[in-house]
Amino acid sequence: MEKINWVYKPFAELTANELYEILSLRNKVFVVEQTCVYDDTDDKDKAAWHLCGWLNNELIAYTRIIAPGVSYKEASIGRVVTNFSYRKKGIGIELMKLSIEKTCIQFGVDKITISAQLYLLSFYNSLGFAEIEEPYLEDNIPHIKMIWSK
Repeated sequence: MEKINWVYKPFAELTANELYEILSLRNKVFVVEQTCVYDDTDDKDKAAWHLCGWLNNELIAYTRIIAPGVSYKEASIGRVVTNFSYRKKGIGIELMKLSIEKTCIQFGVDKITISAQLYLLSFYNSLGFAEIEEPYLEDNIPHIKMIWSK
């Protein structure tokens, strides 16, 4: 596989096409694939930094990086998504490692909180995240709050 072009920028610098592709990928996975009706555009996008993985002009991986105090006391990473056609190729690990690095640098933090889908618990554990609460339902999907520390 060719090298992924990682692009990291704040909302205000996203082009109309980049924003369209981000929302399209999130919609395909979180709304259609996971059959979950929810409002994906929650106003946090405007305050977030966006990490996009592009391959041949196709968005194949994405995360939204949020400052401390917006979603949680700590900085957070959310809307973690990999295009269905590119899963099981290590891209999710690369995406999250880069997201952790960018979050720490961007906000000068050593802790990151996430709300992870429960079925991905071992994936996030492998990246150093630990559970800090009992599982809960978010939009009818089991989630768990986790934290990463340096």
